[in-house]
Amino acid sequence: MAKVIKEPFCVLYPIPVVLVTCLDKAGQPNVITVSWIGTVASTPPCLAIGVRPYRYFHAAIEEQGEFVVNIPNQELLSAVDYCGRVSRHRTSDKFAEAGLTPAAASQVASLLIAECPVNIECRLIHSLELGSHTLFVGQILAVHVDEELLDERGFIDYSRAQAVAYLGNEYWSLGQPLAAAGFTMLSRK
Repeated sequence: MAKVIKEPFCVLYPIPVVLVTCLDKAGQPNVITVSWIGTVASTPPCLAIGVRPYRYFHAAIEEQGEFVVNIPNQELLSAVDYCGRVSRHRTSDKFAEAGLTPAAASQVASLLIAECPVNIECRLIHSLELGSHTLFVGQILAVHVDEELLDERGFIDYSRAQAVAYLGNEYWSLGQPLAAAGFTMLSRK
């Protein structure tokens, strides 16, 4: 099959869509949509988000040194889109405008989003300027999971999660599982 060489661009897919919450220096909560996110270490567990320096949220993360990653489901798609399009400069309460309920976290002052089935509390441990974005690395301090998502073993049943992915300039749902990791080793025995 022939390949076409393209100019470099951000082509990695699919990428998850999350809602990130933080308090600003006045202690006011804010929420933004982030799709530049990924797991970056397992011990200690860490994730990273990319935020443009001109975003209102950027200064809040630097000042507070913490944030919460809230993983939405498909029912929250309207809030996801709203929080990605409206700046905190344009509204005094993005939580209310997006129809989201703030909830107390267990390890950080930043708020959880009650409607999100998974919430990940993070303490900022590193930041790296990368051109158009700053990469904020957060150590995971606590994970909150809706009981309805857990299977009988206590693991997240991702078929119930209704995760949202971002592809190009569109939101997508995720399909069915293809195989368990390590399936090729089973066939080699």
